[in-house]
Amino acid sequence: MKKLLVVLVIISVFACQKKGQKTPKTESSCYKEKKFDVYQLSEMASLMEQMYAYNLQIKDRIVNGDTIGKFPKFFNKIYTAKFTDATDKDPFFDQKATAYIAAQKLIYSDSKNVKLHFNDGVAACITCHEGKCGGPIPKIKKLFIK
Repeated sequence: MKKLLVVLVIISVFACQKKGQKTPKTESSCYKEKKFDVYQLSEMASLMEQMYAYNLQIKDRIVNGDTIGKFPKFFNKIYTAKFTDATDKDPFFDQKATAYIAAQKLIYSDSKNVKLHFNDGVAACITCHEGKCGGPIPKIKKLFIK
């Protein structure tokens, strides 16, 4: 057993050596250290994730016939949140953001047509994303109430 242990130690020492090198390297230098870049969401991306999660909850409430409460004030941050690329904040976005907020407010003010207004809000998201960043469109479409 001791011989096996000695053989394994010798193999590990030689495994860490480069060709022609006489001294063993430390264990940490035997392995390439990987550095991970942690992606930080911009304020706008984070806000959109929050709005999506909130709308999933509202969708369930509408489908189940529950009360939905009041318009969430944090949605208004859509006008001030910082983008990943500052050039994305342009007149097109401002127009679509205004339409989105108007549709959202109708959800909370017209309970007779809440499903229609909710779907209009989802459509407003998609309209903006068609002109800006199409990536999340399939995810957004899952919000529609059928």
